This record gives sequence, C-alpha cells and structure tokens, in this order.
Amino acid sequence: MTEEVQMAFDEFKGANEKTIEHLDNVLLKIRAGKANPSMLQSVMVDYYGSPTPLAQVANVSTIDARTITVQPWEKAMLEECSRGIINGNLGLAPQNNGEMLIISVPALTEERRKDLCKKAKAEGEDAKVGVRNNRKDAMDFIKNLKNDGLSEDEAKSAEEQIQTITNQYVARIDDKVALKEKDIMTI
Repeated sequence: MTEEVQMAFDEFKGANEKTIEHLDNVLLKIRAGKANPSMLQSVMVDYYGSPTPLAQVANVSTIDARTITVQPWEKAMLEECSRGIINGNLGLAPQNNGEMLIISVPALTEERRKDLCKKAKAEGEDAKVGVRNNRKDAMDFIKNLKNDGLSEDEAKSAEEQIQTITNQYVARIDDKVALKEKDIMTI
C-alpha cells in the first residue's frame, strides 16, 4: 500500500471520528427524562459583558434523577445564570432560593419521548450522511491517485477497504442511536 493511500485512510478515519464525536455531543443534549448536568452544557451566561459557558461561572450538579442545581461562584451571578438558562430554550424553569438555582426536570410524556426518539434518529441519519460524504471524498482521492499512476488492483482494494470502514462507522452510529432511544424510552 502506498503512502498516499495510507494518508487517504487516515484522513478518512479522522473525519469519521469527528462525525461520531459530533453525534455524541448532539445526543448528549437530547434529554432522556433524567436530570444531567450536560443538559446545561450549551447555556451561555452574560459574565460582565462577555458570553461565557454556564459551567465556567457556576457549579452544576444533580441532587437526584429529577433535580439539577446551579450554584454560581459569585452570588451576583444568580440572576444572570437564571436568565441564561431561560434564554437557552431548554424548557427548564430555574427556581432561585437566594443561594443557588434549583431546576426540576419534568417527567417526559410518551408523546414527547417518541418525538425525542425521532430527533435522535434524525441526528443519526445526519451523521450517516457525514460518513458517506467522507467516503465520497476518500473515493475521489483514490480515483485521482489511480489517474496519477496507482495500479488498478491497488485502487480496487483501497475502495473496498474504504467501503468496509464506512460500514463499520455506520454500524457504530446505529448502535449509538439505538442506545439513546432505549435510554429515552426507559422510564
């Protein structure tokens, strides 16, 4: 196997790992009815004029399966943290007790669970499209190498190997989505 073909494989695998990583991050944000500090990962707070992630201005933790607490390191940030959570459009309403914010995560209805499963499947499909786009780029690269003198046997072998790798990544995506769906549907 030539150095260029190996480089194409490495680049292809790297792009697919980024796609899987993105899928993991998106699936984390789809809540499964249980309180989780990562639900507030995307919340930005106005920290003295600059948007800052909530986790950098407060301690975010869970007390039980239905309650998240947010304790800012500065009491003056309580209102800003509350405003950031409300503006984050997560459907959560923080309660201010003067020391910290207490967020009750409502139980999901059956209909909402099914909607979240559809959203998880859609994100999985987007990830599969990303993997297929990466495959197309790798195949185009191999075709260019073939035009530049790569033997037909090596090109065919490389294309088969790229397809095998693609199938492995698609299977990983299916497994992750199935696991998230199981998590969402578990009460």
